Amino acid sequence: MGFENRESERKDALNLLDFIALDESGAPVDRAMARTLNVSERGILLETHLSLNEGQNLLITIGLGDNLCEIRGRIVRGEKRDENKFHYGVEFLEMSASDAATLACYLKNFNDNHL
Repeated sequence: MGFENRESERKDALNLLDFIALDESGAPVDRAMARTLNVSERGILLETHLSLNEGQNLLITIGLGDNLCEIRGRIVRGEKRDENKFHYGVEFLEMSASDAATLACYLKNFNDNHL
């Protein structure tokens, strides 16, 4: 499945993030690192070695500049890239007001520095 049908503009951003994969009841089932490929105010495209399922919820901790953001998201698209690499489009579901402000500030600064 492709990643072309996006509702918001995404900016290329290479950061590492930590995430916890949750089961249907919200209990943690796995934890891993991932690399962000791009990010927007509405979601993120990440790359990881872990095989996950569309619709699965994640608790994501991402470093943006000098700040950490805690975000709950849901996998809306997935693509196996090779035997050990998967790309997932994750829609943001929930974050605190301060994390949303940090993300917005990060995206603004990124845009200002990459135009």
